[in-house]
Amino acid sequence: MDAREALATEPARRLVAALCELTTAKDVEALLVDLCTPREIEDLSQRLEVARLLDAGEPYLSVQEHTGASSTTVSRVSKCLNGEAGGYRTVLDRLSTE
Repeated sequence: MDAREALATEPARRLVAALCELTTAKDVEALLVDLCTPREIEDLSQRLEVARLLDAGEPYLSVQEHTGASSTTVSRVSKCLNGEAGGYRTVLDRLSTE
């Protein structure tokens, strides 16, 4: 099952709806604490940092050294950053305007 198929399930649709209801950083933090392990939060945070650095033009090796991410993770994030789903792009664009 790929990510798109996973998101098509009813529980995943409820998760997406729940995320859309969060309006403050405090709300998001509370859900992340309840929903994720500390390691999962670290992994998600690392991926977003990888995306931010790649978007800033940092070379792969520099991103790996700075974040501790594997070459596989850096490559996957790069592919997603420039891919059709656009999740990283949306978030990075919104964060840059704050």
